[in-house]
Amino acid sequence: MGTMNISLPDSLRAFVDDQVSRGGYGTSSEYIRELIRKDQDRQRLRELLLAGPASPATAPVTPVGFDALRERVRQAAAAPGEA
Repeated sequence: MGTMNISLPDSLRAFVDDQVSRGGYGTSSEYIRELIRKDQDRQRLRELLLAGPASPATAPVTPVGFDALRERVRQAAAAPGEA
């Protein structure tokens, strides 16, 4: 794992320290890694949302299709890490 040093103004450093103590993070590095992961997820979601309208049209989703999708989501939620 590589390292990266960043400089923060005192007010931001205090904010990070506060978030670490309130959020149950062991270190400021854990907190920053979590922020970066969330930003990666946000960017990926944005890419998918923007790609949607550009994709070819498909058949309309039926109530049966929604039921199947709901079941897939339930199964994925019941077995985290197996997606």
